[in-house]
Amino acid sequence: PQRAGMFRPKMRYAHQGGMNPPVIVIHGNSLEHVTDAYKRFLEGRFRKEFDLVGTPMRIEFKTSTNPFASKDGK
Repeated sequence: PQRAGMFRPKMRYAHQGGMNPPVIVIHGNSLEHVTDAYKRFLEGRFRKEFDLVGTPMRIEFKTSTNPFASKDGK
């Protein structure tokens, strides 16, 4: 995906999150910076690959947290 300001979204992996409607959950870093155009691109690609034409679909983005953010530095 394109860089949005200083941040470049990094997608790690995706899995099925539910059915009726199908939900695809994508995990990664800085995913709040994914553009709407790229979300539409992903939705179209998933529809084509999984033959979901005409089916409502939802894509969720889960951003991982930094486990070291709350620790004190040296």
